[in-house]
Amino acid sequence: MAHFAALVGLGSYLPPRRVTNEELSTTLDTSEEWITTRTGIRSRYWAPPGVATSDLAVEAGHRALKSANLPLEPGAVDAVVVATTTPDHPCPATAPQVAARLGLGTAAAYDVAAVCSGFIYALATASAQIIAGQARRVLVIGAETYSTILNPADRTTSVIFGDGAGAVVLAAVPDADRPGVLLGVDLGSDGSRQDLIMIPGGGSRERATPGEPDAQDRYFTMQGKKVFAEAVSRMGDSSSALLERIGWPTSSVDHLVGHQANIRILKALAQRLGLPEERAVVNVDRVGNTSAASVPLALSDAAAAGTLATGSRVLLTAFGGGLTWGAAALTWPDLNAA
Repeated sequence: MAHFAALVGLGSYLPPRRVTNEELSTTLDTSEEWITTRTGIRSRYWAPPGVATSDLAVEAGHRALKSANLPLEPGAVDAVVVATTTPDHPCPATAPQVAARLGLGTAAAYDVAAVCSGFIYALATASAQIIAGQARRVLVIGAETYSTILNPADRTTSVIFGDGAGAVVLAAVPDADRPGVLLGVDLGSDGSRQDLIMIPGGGSRERATPGEPDAQDRYFTMQGKKVFAEAVSRMGDSSSALLERIGWPTSSVDHLVGHQANIRILKALAQRLGLPEERAVVNVDRVGNTSAASVPLALSDAAAAGTLATGSRVLLTAFGGGLTWGAAALTWPDLNAA
């Protein structure tokens, strides 16, 4: 019997501390106007000391399971996938701890590391497990604590990124026409440009290199202007390729849920695709760039606001370090975000 993967649950979580541009302007060489003009971001949320990525992931995962009317018990899901750039530890993966804390027993659990594209990559792997008959239900979480990897003196990155987590539950369904079914995914990468977005230190490359490591290499770095051009191009091309494959005219897309990198990228992406700007879902102004949590957080906000009507055509797309990028499409299901 054929199986298709459908979105049946949605949840999100933001840490309690809201950090405004005004607050950042007191510690960095910047101003509220500079941040807002260049990024469209007015605030972001940072986790307090002692709170790690798994803590946010557990909260979002719990809410997604509640949205899907699933209990916190063994057998509720067959797998847990956590997309993150900021795992609790280099080893082991964060997902098994999340699964255990949610009471999901011995479900398969693993991390996906594709930076800001991580959630789209995690959706692809989770849906593939369902289509292959390896799982009936999969909890997919994008979670980040970027505040732990930012250089506090670097205004080009510290003003952009926030912490948070978003999660969905995918379930096997027999009907490809059911709202919520993932109709297709497109993925890509270009490792020759890894230097555009990276944390130079902290890995085996640093440990295998003689000499004392540079403390600055433990911080996140990004070449903003080059990333802007790559992001718009790669997300645009990936989205167009996917739409052609599934037979959706671009004009039929009701909602564009792009990676919430900054407002200028979202507007440029909509323009490249030939979509009106008002069809782009935007929450970057309130939560900042939350990397792998970006797309599910935007979905959760839009669902809670009543923006996503059942049956509407939704295009997801993201771009991140690696370089990596991807797109996914679905018609929106009838569900309540938690």
